[in-house]
Amino acid sequence: MKISLLIIIAYLLGSIPTGLWIGQNFYKINLREHGSGNTGTTNTFRILGVKAGLATLAVDILKGTVATLLPLAFGVTSISPIIFGFFAVLGHTFPVFAKFKGGKAVATSAGVILGYSPLYVLFLALFFVVILYLFSMISLSSITTAILAAITVLVFPRIHFLLDKPDPILLLIVISLAAIIIYRHKDNMQRIKDKSENLVPWGLNLSHQKKD
Repeated sequence: MKISLLIIIAYLLGSIPTGLWIGQNFYKINLREHGSGNTGTTNTFRILGVKAGLATLAVDILKGTVATLLPLAFGVTSISPIIFGFFAVLGHTFPVFAKFKGGKAVATSAGVILGYSPLYVLFLALFFVVILYLFSMISLSSITTAILAAITVLVFPRIHFLLDKPDPILLLIVISLAAIIIYRHKDNMQRIKDKSENLVPWGLNLSHQKKD
């Protein structure tokens, strides 16, 4: 009963549509009607600015981290905590509070891994920043970091680097999160192929996307 309740709480935490609510309550702007129409961190930065973007990023990460730490706070040790984090990502991607149309799962997935292994998420974050600098695309950074996570979660435990030992549940969850992130970026991948993806005003744009 306790496990089921915590899973529901984790999903509801993830369902908080941070960017959408910030836009509606503080800027009188519906993110669904601007930019990519997405309610996640990237579109929030683009439409509402740095303050709103940072607030959305922080809360979306926190959703994943808090959900992952929930079982520890309530003394649940019979099930891997990362499972609860996964339900927060499902909530973020398919939020009950926003007609099941949510973000692309990147920030909340990062929060889940942060709650499970801070050093591992730092490694992934550094890779994300390097790819962002080289190509100036948050979407490409998100996709390639998801792929890296899926590979390293299989390799690192076997060489005892950042992740202590093989964990089938961790492997399954991280690969599932990577799959969600990649699928949610399918439109971005087409734009990257067409050289028309949105850029951030930083980095080298090595793939030579057409700037706005």
